[in-house]
Amino acid sequence: MGCGVCEYPLKGTNMHYIQRWLEENKNHISRTVNVAWPAVLESFFVAFVGIVDSIMVSRLGEYAVAAVGLTTQPKFIGLALFIATNVAVSALVARRKGQGDREGAGRILLTALLLTVCMGILISILCVVLAEPIIRFSGSESDTHDSAVLYFRIIMGCMLFNIVSLVINAAQRGSGNTKIAMKTNLTSNLVNIVFNYLLIEGHFGFPALGIKGAAIATVIGTVVACVMSILSLFRKESFVNIAFILQNKLRATFDAFKQIFNVASNVFIEQILLRAGFMMVSVMAAKLGTRAFAAHQVGMNVMSLSFSFGDGMQVAAVTLIGQSLGQKDAELAKRYGTICQRMGNVISVFLSVLYLLLGRWFFSMFFEEPETIQIGVEIMRVMVLIVLMQVAQVIYMGCLRGAGDVRFTTIASTISVTCIRPLASWIFAYGLGVGVIGIWFGVVCDQITRLLLTHWRFRSGKWTEIKI
Repeated sequence: MGCGVCEYPLKGTNMHYIQRWLEENKNHISRTVNVAWPAVLESFFVAFVGIVDSIMVSRLGEYAVAAVGLTTQPKFIGLALFIATNVAVSALVARRKGQGDREGAGRILLTALLLTVCMGILISILCVVLAEPIIRFSGSESDTHDSAVLYFRIIMGCMLFNIVSLVINAAQRGSGNTKIAMKTNLTSNLVNIVFNYLLIEGHFGFPALGIKGAAIATVIGTVVACVMSILSLFRKESFVNIAFILQNKLRATFDAFKQIFNVASNVFIEQILLRAGFMMVSVMAAKLGTRAFAAHQVGMNVMSLSFSFGDGMQVAAVTLIGQSLGQKDAELAKRYGTICQRMGNVISVFLSVLYLLLGRWFFSMFFEEPETIQIGVEIMRVMVLIVLMQVAQVIYMGCLRGAGDVRFTTIASTISVTCIRPLASWIFAYGLGVGVIGIWFGVVCDQITRLLLTHWRFRSGKWTEIKI
């Protein structure tokens, strides 16, 4: 059976072809929706809580929004190794699920957990000790530096709870159980919001701790997530669970480490280079002043909201493609990739309309200053174009990662994020004097590049031949 996109190509608005494609892929679309909706909801809610968090912090002033924003890129650089490990765990567990290899999946999880705990302790200590120079390098000003350092130390000092939860959830997603990760993150983020309310400005007898309170609230949320993730391993229906691991005396193995390393090493390089590009652009934005950077940071929160939909569909793509290739069915993998992509296209069009219509209202929730709100409106106009490409390229990335084609995704990210985005942002923002909006023109150039590269690779089909 051939790929649905090849058998029934969509031609304009021809409903005949659309109906035939939908009928041909009805069962696969249903399975995709079942896997995708918990992941989409989870990613959306995480991004939504990030926005709510920023709104609560914004009550302290523009400086507070900018201070928290300064910690974003160094935080993700610190998490790069664990993000890479989680991508590998999802892809490998999905492949083992397709092969029916439960013991192999258990060894992958145990090995990943051991690596995560050991490296997590080391990186956490380094981030706390070096917080001052890290935040200064990130472009802090006198009015944001101390607050950013405090926030960064609390978040990274307690990162172990977060990364343990992430690796367990990655294994659960790979096995197709996306609902566990959704429930975990929904609960932890609700806890985060509640303690934000209690600790930022002080309510119901709790102290008003400002930015420190926001950081503590985030940590409490990650502790809850960690406990829930660990408890999920005790469920008998879970493909990876503690009872099975103990019964079969499974252990972390060097062979499992090599499997993780083969996938994660490329993703880690990609993450470091990607975050280096993001960091360069963030510093450029910070140097434009606290007001411009505060508006830029809220714009990044909006961008994370649209990314969350692509990220949720990416989770579905990794799971379904990994399992299909584990069953040695390359055509089914292509079909699932096409379905995820088309669902993402519908979502991105809907989001672009919302961004166009609601930009001023959205930024008015964060700021009272007309100048800052106007900057936000202009950012949202650029975002209309960005979201159409962003969701598509994120899903293509998920298709390739699910197949283990991480070397290509590393090359694509390096070209687009590490090279093109900073260069284009500097040209527009500083060379042409466009200011902070020029930073977003640089983002457009990045998204175009990634979309073209990943689309070409997906269409080539070479990713279906990779062994992991």
